[in-house]
Amino acid sequence: MNDTARASGPGRRAVLGGAVAAGLAVGVAGCAVPTPGRTRTTATVAPLTPPPTPLLLQILAHPDDDLYFMNPDTHHTLDAGVPLVSVYVTGGEANGDNRVVGDTGPHVYDKAAYSSARHQGLRQAYATLLGLDRYTPWEKSVAELRGGHRAEVNRLQHRGRSVELVFLNTAMHTPLGGRMGLPALWEDHHLQLPVVIAIGSPLRQAKSYTYDDLVEVLAGLLAHYAPTHVQTLDPDPDIQHSSPAVRQHDSEQAGYSDHADHTAAASFAWAALIRHAEQGSAFLATAYRAYYNRHWPKNLPPKVLAEKAVHLVPYGGSADWSCGNPGGCGDYNVGGNRPLTNGKGWVRSTHYRHPGVRLLLGDDGAYGYGVLGLRAVRWSRNDDGGWGAPEDLGGSPLAPVLGGAGLPDGRQLLFALRFSSLQGRAGANTREIVALEQAAPGGRFGAWKGLGNPERGDDRGRRIGSPLALASPDGRVHLFVRNADRGISTRVREADGTWSPWRDLGGESVQEGLNAIVDPRGRVHVFAAGTDTVHHWTQPTPGAPLAPAPTRLPLPVDAVAPSVLGDGVRLLYRTSADPKKAHQDPGSPASPRLTSVRLDGSAATPVALDGYGPVGAAAGFVLGTDEQGTLQLADGKRVLKRARGATPIGMPTLYVRDGRPLVVGLGVDARPWSWRP
Repeated sequence: MNDTARASGPGRRAVLGGAVAAGLAVGVAGCAVPTPGRTRTTATVAPLTPPPTPLLLQILAHPDDDLYFMNPDTHHTLDAGVPLVSVYVTGGEANGDNRVVGDTGPHVYDKAAYSSARHQGLRQAYATLLGLDRYTPWEKSVAELRGGHRAEVNRLQHRGRSVELVFLNTAMHTPLGGRMGLPALWEDHHLQLPVVIAIGSPLRQAKSYTYDDLVEVLAGLLAHYAPTHVQTLDPDPDIQHSSPAVRQHDSEQAGYSDHADHTAAASFAWAALIRHAEQGSAFLATAYRAYYNRHWPKNLPPKVLAEKAVHLVPYGGSADWSCGNPGGCGDYNVGGNRPLTNGKGWVRSTHYRHPGVRLLLGDDGAYGYGVLGLRAVRWSRNDDGGWGAPEDLGGSPLAPVLGGAGLPDGRQLLFALRFSSLQGRAGANTREIVALEQAAPGGRFGAWKGLGNPERGDDRGRRIGSPLALASPDGRVHLFVRNADRGISTRVREADGTWSPWRDLGGESVQEGLNAIVDPRGRVHVFAAGTDTVHHWTQPTPGAPLAPAPTRLPLPVDAVAPSVLGDGVRLLYRTSADPKKAHQDPGSPASPRLTSVRLDGSAATPVALDGYGPVGAAAGFVLGTDEQGTLQLADGKRVLKRARGATPIGMPTLYVRDGRPLVVGLGVDARPWSWRP
């Protein structure tokens, strides 16, 4: 649908209000998480129709994960009038010690009270996000879930906007040897994990969870709410080789860049999404990095950061507040300005595990390709800018982002990162790169083919990134993925259709979000944002193998956007507000201004497009997001704003043909949109 034809649907409060008040009756059984080999291999027309009104559902490990790691995205979606449902898997009770850091008074260990205080902190935070007083009363009820499980549900609405908080409240530790609860449950399919009953909750008793119970309950919530967009944490965090002295003991599991609860909650969430998708459900999904943020340059500029941080203040609350909650008035150890001063930097960035939901244009602009319901789909684009119904191309379950390249004869190639199996320690946990080739231009596709994984073993194989593909003038297609060592690996499809083996191109400490381009001489270039500079690989001559080409460019905080400029290449990206201090000061915010440089480090034509996040560039046009989250396009003379249309997810894609720009993307309503500025 184009922007001139779309209007936001009514809020889902009318649909869900009675169900929540009476309890969520979601007792339908779901399918098992798929095992390797269960891939649809032919394209079929599928009933992939998103629900009529958008809804955002988040699945978190702890109260506050959304505020730290998913904002400002969640905030912008809520501001657009989209209903929000947040599901918190654990009680967040830790050891029950809820006090201001540095307080030398006696310890009070009360897990039920601490869980209740964190719930109250969320109510305070979301009330202020809705524009209400932080002590605004919420409607509280008990939901009946699959398998006889029960959960507390809090609900608040204001001026057509609504928020629901669902507290599953599984214990953060098991009674067996003090193990962490969710990670143990993911690894041990026979474990039973108890539920913490928060003080002041309308919930009085609840059953313990097994592995299958939790997947079923999450799948049931997805079936009941029917979200158009689902946000989760990172199921496959980076390997980090930090020493115990460098690793944050309270946030990172040994060897990996995230909290073990985050990884387990995300794994359960994606297992549930796979079951939900097998029912033909149409939704978009986004996974967010979490404590990974502390390892990388901070990518939020001061204004965006200040707004994000201010919504954590009511969450942290204070023991001096009179909120009326018997368990306490927030998570005191992160109260006040501590999110900005604790030195960990989590709040200062928002990073995606995969580069971000996006729509690819192919077949000479006649079709758009993306991932819907964890399956590859194709939408036909109408002459008036609208879009037809999605055609199912299979491949499920896929990560949210496709790679694509056009062959010289007009046929389309698609690439994806596939969750071949997601079963925890009791089963395989594997990922692979898969490819789909069109049989004729504009026609049907053949069968999905596996291209393997550049890494050996399930553990390293889980860390790879989404594929990026680029066709070169010599008829080859170059495929790139970020690997477990945080460099990049490649395979090349020859003009005759044969594939080379995987080759490690080296490099280290680059972020997800690779970009590539062919320069005017016909050479392929690949760029990635590192922790020190822009990382660059290229061909010394057209057709030669790629090799690292070191740069001394300013430090990027997000993905780098290359474009052809005359007989060379220009790079556009945001850097730190004070590049000279970026390496020494982990809290240095991003600059809202764009850096514009050539490969040799000399300044290129500047672009005035203040904002945040990565940008796209083509034929003199630059696409980005302003500091309020609004899309904007610079054409060299002026900046045009997209004032209406569906709330976009991820980074839209910019195409230029005959000097005319076209921006396409996917919205929170799980439908494609077009914008011709």
